[in-house]
Amino acid sequence: MTRPDVAPISAPISAQITAPIAAPFRASLPVGSIEDVQRIEQTPLADALAVRSTYEIFRNAAAAFGDKTALTFLRTGDPADEPIRWSFATLFAGIHQTANVLHRLGVGPDDAVAILLPGCLDYHLALWGGAAAGIAQPLNPLLTDEKLVSLMTAGRAKVLIAYGAEGDSGMWSKAMRLRDQVPTLTTVLRVAPHDEAPGSTGPLPEGVADFAALRAVEPDDHLVSGRDIAPEDIAAYFHTGGTTGAPKLARHSHGAQVFSAFASINMTGQGPGDISINGYPLFHVAGVLPASLASLSAGVEVIIPTTTLLRNKQVMANYWRLVEKHRPTSLSAVPTVLAALANVPLDGADISSIRYCRTGAAVLPPELAARFERLFGLHVHESLGMTEMAGISTITPPGVVGPPGCVGFRLPWSQIRIVALDAHGNASDRELPPGEQGMVLFKSPNLFSGFVDAADTAKAFTADGWLATGDLGWIDAEERLNLSGRSKDLIIRSGHNIDPKTIEDALGAHPAVQLCAAVGAPDAYAGELPVAFATLVPGMQATEAELLAFAAARVDEAPAKPKSVMVIAQMPMTNVGKIYKPELRALAARRVAEAMVEEACTALDLDSAARPAVQPDGESALRIVVDAAAAGPAAQALQERLSQAIGRLPVKATVRLQ
Repeated sequence: MTRPDVAPISAPISAQITAPIAAPFRASLPVGSIEDVQRIEQTPLADALAVRSTYEIFRNAAAAFGDKTALTFLRTGDPADEPIRWSFATLFAGIHQTANVLHRLGVGPDDAVAILLPGCLDYHLALWGGAAAGIAQPLNPLLTDEKLVSLMTAGRAKVLIAYGAEGDSGMWSKAMRLRDQVPTLTTVLRVAPHDEAPGSTGPLPEGVADFAALRAVEPDDHLVSGRDIAPEDIAAYFHTGGTTGAPKLARHSHGAQVFSAFASINMTGQGPGDISINGYPLFHVAGVLPASLASLSAGVEVIIPTTTLLRNKQVMANYWRLVEKHRPTSLSAVPTVLAALANVPLDGADISSIRYCRTGAAVLPPELAARFERLFGLHVHESLGMTEMAGISTITPPGVVGPPGCVGFRLPWSQIRIVALDAHGNASDRELPPGEQGMVLFKSPNLFSGFVDAADTAKAFTADGWLATGDLGWIDAEERLNLSGRSKDLIIRSGHNIDPKTIEDALGAHPAVQLCAAVGAPDAYAGELPVAFATLVPGMQATEAELLAFAAARVDEAPAKPKSVMVIAQMPMTNVGKIYKPELRALAARRVAEAMVEEACTALDLDSAARPAVQPDGESALRIVVDAAAAGPAAQALQERLSQAIGRLPVKATVRLQ
């Protein structure tokens, strides 16, 4: 790796071409119905939205709000601690400096700037300064080195902005290991933790530079590149699918991200009098776009709750006291975080500042929605967002009360269709009428610009150009979208499609159930059988037999009645707080295989010492090793019996003798 090269200024300030400073985003009218959405659309989008880039969003906000607080960083989860605050003017100055540093390091409009940071103020410099100079590429720090290298190589990352401490995911060590594994990477910029003493790190390795030191000598009032950013220019690469296989890089244009912010503000009506707590990770579209860019575009103060966000146990334990201290007007979190907050007592905290509570990322369980409203007086409004639509697809506005699973109205100037599934569970071309469930399709100004890999892009769209979301849902009489789940999560029992939400709603109504999820367990005859997993509310008890009877009694459809309910200590989660069903499916498959091992050993009269363990073999396969010494003369027969039994299951598995 070579030393950072400093590029000369490529264009004089006079060469910059910028649009006139415009007003920040604000709602044109309160939205309470689809008719209100249609009234907004009476103005052509080209006339309603003149902003062309995320850079212009921050320029306009800085001009309008100046010294008003934009970002508040909580050092700890203690409400008594004083936070660090940045104004809109400070943020915009830092964006200029960051973009100028990156430009001098050779970053151009087609170069990626990889970001490996926790929740922090500098993340916003990396995101928006990175997009002003090149293409911001936020990375999930919990991914393996191999996947991070794959993502950075696919994005041709030229610079890595990394946290100069280990944190809870070993970020700095990862950054140092990545330096020599990504061919296009030339420079690592080290971000010092907020509590680090100046000068305490000593000299940095070759090819590594201090982020703050480089910024300090850059102009903070203009882009030295003179770049004129067009709406179709790519602003960011977001990875998707990184927890289940090879990650894909989705390309977001500046225009798509700008539209997401503009449409979000039109739908929610947020403005400079609002304050929000953004606990979403900033490598995920929910934290970057609806929760950050949209808020900041309208003058909303955004609170960052420590570097570890809502994974910080102190933040969660003190959440309602933090609300009382900082007076946010909105609360936004994924359902699993809401479930955890439901266990945090108010203890007299004044949370009356919260006027709008929303969730997304997964369908909200009805019992959780009822519990949250009962405990805190907050109705939870649901929205739908996805990486392929720059973070937001539908919104339930403040004051619109829908049933659990209702994710609100389509965005202005967007289109939505519901189509039947084909024999393979994919989108067909047969459109369904309102009230009938099928796959959700979208066309919208904030559709992504495709994946870096064109083959992935082709799979994302129907033949006639609609985004196939993989979400299952229907349109109700008020033209709101209602979701039931994901097509890939359907449980297929002897050709019969079972919606796991039917089981989850039934089981989730039990007062002792904290979280639950239903998946398909492999079966030699039916293909899959429905099973469920549950975690319990702290301090409460329930047996698996009791939960099974409770759920079965509330599921009307006989094939959908769960065959078992397993109580587990902790629900597997993705890094953004969604229940991770692939792990549950793998656990269900192991349970089935273990039962087959038990049956085979019993038939051969083998004791427990001879029973082989069922082990995972990669992400979705099983491995069973028969110990010849332990099984004795019956070893060969056990291996053959298990091979025949496991071979009838629709799973990848190997049984071998050693």
